[in-house]
Amino acid sequence: MADKLIIFDTTLRDGEQSPGASMTKEEKLRIARQLERLRVDVIEAGFAASSNGDFEAIRAIATTIKDSTVCSLSRANERDIARAAEALQPAARKRIHTFIATSPLHMEKKLRMSPDQVAEAARAAVRYARQFTDDVEFSPEDGSRSDLDFLCRVLEGVIAEGATTINVADTVGYGVPELYGHLIKTLRERIPNSDKAVWSVHCHNDLGMAVANSLAGVKIGGARQVECTINGLGERAGNTSLEEIVMAVRTRKDYFGLELGVDTTQIVPASKLVAGITGFIVQPNKAVVGANAFAHASGIHQDGVLKARDTYEIMRAEDVGWSANKIVLGKLSGRNAFKQRVQELGIPVESEAQLNEAFSRFKELADLKSDIFDEDIQALFSDEAVTPEAEFYRFISLAQHSQTGERPHARVVFSLGGKQAVGQAEGNGPVDASLKAIEAIVNSGAEQLLYSVNAITTGTESQGEVTVRLSKAGRIVNGVGCDPDIVSASAKAYLAALNKLHDPSTEKLNPQI
Repeated sequence: MADKLIIFDTTLRDGEQSPGASMTKEEKLRIARQLERLRVDVIEAGFAASSNGDFEAIRAIATTIKDSTVCSLSRANERDIARAAEALQPAARKRIHTFIATSPLHMEKKLRMSPDQVAEAARAAVRYARQFTDDVEFSPEDGSRSDLDFLCRVLEGVIAEGATTINVADTVGYGVPELYGHLIKTLRERIPNSDKAVWSVHCHNDLGMAVANSLAGVKIGGARQVECTINGLGERAGNTSLEEIVMAVRTRKDYFGLELGVDTTQIVPASKLVAGITGFIVQPNKAVVGANAFAHASGIHQDGVLKARDTYEIMRAEDVGWSANKIVLGKLSGRNAFKQRVQELGIPVESEAQLNEAFSRFKELADLKSDIFDEDIQALFSDEAVTPEAEFYRFISLAQHSQTGERPHARVVFSLGGKQAVGQAEGNGPVDASLKAIEAIVNSGAEQLLYSVNAITTGTESQGEVTVRLSKAGRIVNGVGCDPDIVSASAKAYLAALNKLHDPSTEKLNPQI
C-alpha cells in the first residue's frame, strides 16, 4: 500500500449535500456506474440511516457495483451502523464509515458530550461495525480543530478496536497545507499502532485549499487515501476535487512517487454526467475538466503548442477524456453506425429500447443541425433521466412570438397524465413566457431557485442545455432539457423538474444532517 494512493469518491454522499444537488436513486446509480468505469477504489454511496430513499439507493449500488468497494456513512451509534450494514449486505466489497466529532467546540455545543463519552462512543462504534465487515473507516469530525492529545487518544483506541482506515477530516476547511500535512505526520508518529491502519485525508474548500491540503497530507503526512468528489462538488465551497488530485499525482509522479488505479480517460465523462444531473455547471477555467482547460488564446502559447505540445501543456486533453472528434453521421445514417459511435464514446446502454429511443432523438437532432459532435451524442443519453413511460408531463411543441417593443407571448403544448394540454402566457422574455404558459396549466406553486443555460458545443448551431431547479414543500429538484432552441430546452427542463416533483420516488434521498 505504500506506493498506491486510494481514491475514495464521496460525490454521492458529501457531494450531494450541496444545496440543490440531491439525486434520485436512478441518478445515483448512473453516477456509481460511471465511477466504477473511472475505477475509483471506494464509492461512498450515501448515508443509509438518513432516509429510506438513501438506504434503497445504497442497496441498489451495492447490488450493481462489483469492481469498487461500496461504502456507507454512519454516525457512531448502533442504529446507524446496523442500517448501513443492511444496505451494504449485497456488496461484493463493503465498508462502513463511522464518525463522531472530536473538537472541543463540536463536543460541547453540538454533541453535548464529555471527551470521555466521545472516546468511548468512537471505540464502541468501531467495535460494533467490525461485526459486519473487516473494512471499517473512522473519521474524527472537525479533526483539524481538535486537541492533539485527545485526538491521539481517540484514534489509538479505534485502531485497537479494528478500524482499518483513519480519516482526518478538515470539516470546515480550516486547514493550511503545511500545518495539515504535519498534523497527519504527527498523529502517525505519536500513535503507537498507527501502522495498523491506512491514513486518509478529507478536506473542504472554504479557503480554496482543499486540494493543496489533501496533497500536503499525502506528501508530508504520509496519507494513502484521499476523499474527494467529481468537480469538487460539496456543501458550502465544495470538497477536494477528484480530477485535480488524480492528475496532480499522475503528472507529478516524479514528486509524489505514487501509483493510481484510476482510468483517467473517464474523468471528463464523469464530470459531464455529474454536472448534468446536479445542475452544477463546471466553470470554463476549472482545472482539468473546464472547457478552457486545454485552450490557448495567447499567440506565443499557440505557436509553442503547434511546435511542441509540452511547451505549454503538462497533460494531454485526450488523457482525461476530452475529444475533438466530430461524428460523421447525419439524418441518412443508420442505427448500426450510431450504435458503434456510442460504444466508442463509452456510453453505457442498458437496453435496446434505450438505444432506440436515443437513436430516434438523434435523427430529430440531425434534421436541426448539420454537424453533430460527441458532446451532442452524450447529451442524448444524459437527457433521459426519466423514461417516457414514467413521464407525467411530456413536452410536445412550442410556439412563441418575440418582437422589440412588444411583450413576448408563448404557447406550449404538452401532455399531462396522458392528456394533451395547451398553455399560453406573456412574459418578460420568450423563456419567461414559456415557463409561465406551463405553470398556467399546472399550477404547481413551486419556487424557481435556478435557471442556467450551457452550450453543449461551440457555435450558434450548438444545442443548449438548460437546468431548472424548483423547490416545493422542502423538496428541491433539478430538471435538465436539451435542444438547439433554447426556449424549447427551457420548457423541457421545466417539465422534467415538474416530473420529479410529481413522482414521490424522486424525493430527496439524503437530507442535510
